[in-house]
Amino acid sequence: MTHSDVPQSPWWEAGRHADRRPFLLARNRIKKAVRAWFEAEDFCEIEAGQLQVSPGNETHLHGLATTKLAPDGTPTPLYLHTSPEFACKKLLAAGEEKIFDFARVFRNREAGPLHATEFTMLEWYRAEADWQEVIEDCLALLRVAAAAVPTEQFAWRGHQVPVNAEPVRLSLAEAFDRYAGMDLMASIGSQGQEDVDLLRAQARGAGVSTDGSDTWSDVFSKVLVQKIEPSLGFDAPCVLHSYPISEAALARKNPNDPRVAERFELYVCGVELANGFGELTDAAEQRTRFEADMEAKQALYGERYPLDEDFLAALTKMPKASGVALGFDRLAVLASGARRIDDVLWTGVV
Repeated sequence: MTHSDVPQSPWWEAGRHADRRPFLLARNRIKKAVRAWFEAEDFCEIEAGQLQVSPGNETHLHGLATTKLAPDGTPTPLYLHTSPEFACKKLLAAGEEKIFDFARVFRNREAGPLHATEFTMLEWYRAEADWQEVIEDCLALLRVAAAAVPTEQFAWRGHQVPVNAEPVRLSLAEAFDRYAGMDLMASIGSQGQEDVDLLRAQARGAGVSTDGSDTWSDVFSKVLVQKIEPSLGFDAPCVLHSYPISEAALARKNPNDPRVAERFELYVCGVELANGFGELTDAAEQRTRFEADMEAKQALYGERYPLDEDFLAALTKMPKASGVALGFDRLAVLASGARRIDDVLWTGVV
């Protein structure tokens, strides 16, 4: 059992707070430096409302529900958002061009050394920007966070990555070939149709167990979790990019290969740190994807969330844009050398 797995006293106990305080102060310095970086880049800081008509419409994201009561007691169901994304894109439709938010967000069914039900999502958007621009933002913010601590390396559970290491860029197709010996794109047709039998056979050949009820996305996720993610970001930050279109619900198709989307994730020390897109602005396509995800959620979890019709309407007016959601608490953990997410949350995990 590691130190971080030992049962802890309450976060407010004086001795434990004193033990965590260096990490908390490092978090403050990182936040101040990150905010200054965005302001220097001429971004506008916004504060997205946490109560929304939908918490998000991705299959495996789980929201916290509540009820708003009118003065006469009439109830309206609402949710705490899982991301400020819908609100941010409405602001882009309204005319904002460069925005960021240190958003308090909420996700059910998440707990662990790097997960909390309530956490901070640093999210930002650039109107009229290519997704490569926000990838560069992510890499710049790694250096900003490290300088604020200060530290020359990111650390997590015995692994260290030098801050100045040259980032690695790897497509999903390259990652499946390199770490699982699989030809991912062979299982995706020219129009995006997926061959689950072929992918399943390849996965089994790579030592990943599957069963007849697994969808293409199920098999993809099993290989990603078991074979790909454990190998990412240990020598240098890794940008994993060009996800299959079915694995990028809010990203636009790559114009050079419509089988994949302009989606990337950033890994450092094996930790998924950020998720970014060239944003989808086709409202009809977005509705189709959301409805499919809600059908899948209903089948898997017995529930679905409403669609935010205002969000879909805003997409028709939203400019081309790219954006990123970065787990700010995780960034603070990696830069400060903290042992788990609890160490960088001022009032601990509920």
